[in-house]
Amino acid sequence: MVRRELRQKYKGSSLGVLWYLINPLILMGAYALVFKVLLRVASVPDYPIFLISGLIVWVFFSQALLASAPSLVVNAPLIRKVRFPRETIPASVAAVQAVTFVVMLVLLVPVALIVRGNLDASLLLLPVVAAGLFCLVLGFSLGFSILHAHYRDVEPVLAALLLPWFFITPIFLRVDQFPGAESHQWLADLLEWGNPVAPFVDSVRQIVYAGTAPSVGQLAYVIGVGLGAIAIGVFAFRRMERDLAVIV
Repeated sequence: MVRRELRQKYKGSSLGVLWYLINPLILMGAYALVFKVLLRVASVPDYPIFLISGLIVWVFFSQALLASAPSLVVNAPLIRKVRFPRETIPASVAAVQAVTFVVMLVLLVPVALIVRGNLDASLLLLPVVAAGLFCLVLGFSLGFSILHAHYRDVEPVLAALLLPWFFITPIFLRVDQFPGAESHQWLADLLEWGNPVAPFVDSVRQIVYAGTAPSVGQLAYVIGVGLGAIAIGVFAFRRMERDLAVIV
């Protein structure tokens, strides 16, 4: 199913998978121009690398959710005709987005090492953080896909929710640079720990951009929330999939 999804996405395209790499780079250029040059609110060295190291996490998360939410409805004919583990449908969609995420990491890490000069043993933790992120994405994908199969308003609500969620995630700025976060610790804690994506963004950025290992608390969060998300997603999916062939 992953192979089929990849073929369908790239069929008839001259650039193919490169489109999935070009889009984050275009976003990086646009946001770097706005925040670094025009608004001058980002006083961060090598800001494009700082920005893209957080942006690729968000692109993976958001694109996987938006694509997986309607995946069961889109594949309704297959669900009605064949009995198979239905979890594989949203899982395959999340896996396709994971391919793009891994390719972006493979391209970004050498550039960051050359520009930043911060080769460190903490780089060995990157696969752990990436695995935790995939678990988070897969859990959310399973949950939103089965919810959308039952309630068709889920996808548009999710699309609307992701926009403000994007701007309160520490992608453009560090958490302590958000307005009010420096003077109000509760706000900084809320932005960092109340947002399930934020510790993943910060962990990837610390490893790739800063060349340091995430804190023990961040690693525990990444692993725990990732496993918790996939456990809840699988539980919700299996509870609600009994009449899936009828409702889709």
